[in-house]
Amino acid sequence: MTLSAAPALQLLDSRLEVSGGLKLSGELRVSGAKNSALVLMAACLLSRDTLRLRNVPPLTDITAMGEILAALGVRVTRQGDCIDLDGEHITQAAPPYELVNSLRASFFCIGPLLARMGTAQVPLPGGCQIGSRPVVEHVKGLKALGAQVSIEHGVVTASVPGRSKRLKGGHIHLDCPSVGATETLMMAAALADGETVIDNAALEPEVIDLARLLNAMGCRVRGAGTPTIVINGVPTLHGTDYAVIPDRIEAGTFLLAAAITRSTLTVGPVIPEHLGAVLTKLDEAGCRLVQDGTNLTISAESIQALDLRTMPFPGFPTDLQAPFMSLLATANGTSVVVETIFENRLQHVAELQRMGASIRLQGNTACIEGVARLSGAPVRGTDLRASAAMVLAGLAADGVTTVRGLEFLDRGYANLEGKLNAVGARIRRLSDPA
Repeated sequence: MTLSAAPALQLLDSRLEVSGGLKLSGELRVSGAKNSALVLMAACLLSRDTLRLRNVPPLTDITAMGEILAALGVRVTRQGDCIDLDGEHITQAAPPYELVNSLRASFFCIGPLLARMGTAQVPLPGGCQIGSRPVVEHVKGLKALGAQVSIEHGVVTASVPGRSKRLKGGHIHLDCPSVGATETLMMAAALADGETVIDNAALEPEVIDLARLLNAMGCRVRGAGTPTIVINGVPTLHGTDYAVIPDRIEAGTFLLAAAITRSTLTVGPVIPEHLGAVLTKLDEAGCRLVQDGTNLTISAESIQALDLRTMPFPGFPTDLQAPFMSLLATANGTSVVVETIFENRLQHVAELQRMGASIRLQGNTACIEGVARLSGAPVRGTDLRASAAMVLAGLAADGVTTVRGLEFLDRGYANLEGKLNAVGARIRRLSDPA
């Protein structure tokens, strides 16, 4: 397996030193979407042919998923932003716990493994500690496709009874529009016998990306991006060559970097429809946005307070709640942010307060009174998006901000400091022996 393009896992006590108060200018290029690439990688388990994915970001999560797939027998080869995944010789249906425990997206493997092998044993997922991520919707859906599923000692075991070992198409209603469950069940249904209907499906762009990949591999999926997805299963899927969509969360983070530094930046490639709620809020905050093809240019001079509530797509994404709160900490007036997706996704509030932010927290609601200037301080990102929020706050602060928690940051941002430095930021990555 060759995945050398990705950053090394954090073996040292690493930190970023962010010098604040600098204006940014120029163009920032957006990498492929992490949350899409991870599930598309898992789809290689559905075929004996090689799946080539392009525009894959060099992230530690991508490396971890490659290691999980390799442990199952997939031949993984990476060159630049391209990964070849050869699933001909899958030898295992049970990824090792020590690999799966650190990556929530590893649970995506249960759907394609079950569909291809007739059996799967996957530990319950790990990842950032931002709240519960129940797998009840995955389990209920797999049972609706004819699987027998049990959970014991932290491991989900699924099998298909009968001699054919092939799942059967069925009707699945999700009690909540879970992205992970929608994607897991789409992959499971891709090789099932007959038609599967998923009601109350997630609407996220990553779901549409998976549907397009499955169709390129020979499946018949329609309705992705709507609440009802219909999958007509086929006996086998073939390989294909497919490019991952741009990362809407990275794009949003870059737009917020311009806004918090009151700068002008061009960000691309961007699919504006994937960022509708975010662009609406940036406009409401007083930013000027101009689209030119796949690029967005943002200009900000003064930021006004506003209220926002995280919601499933097409609502405001929970993954940009923490970075947007950094911006609102510098706005004129008082803002209210309500987090409705993850119960533990307001841990960054205490770190922003260390930098002089005026935030009152009650349950899942934060009341933010904007201040004239944040001040540099030692802070720690408590999850992936909180780490990005700390970097953004540091860009706007007086003095130097030291950001730790890079093991989270590197899971979702490829060379964030390098990209920001190229447009005028001053960020240094330092490492000491742990």
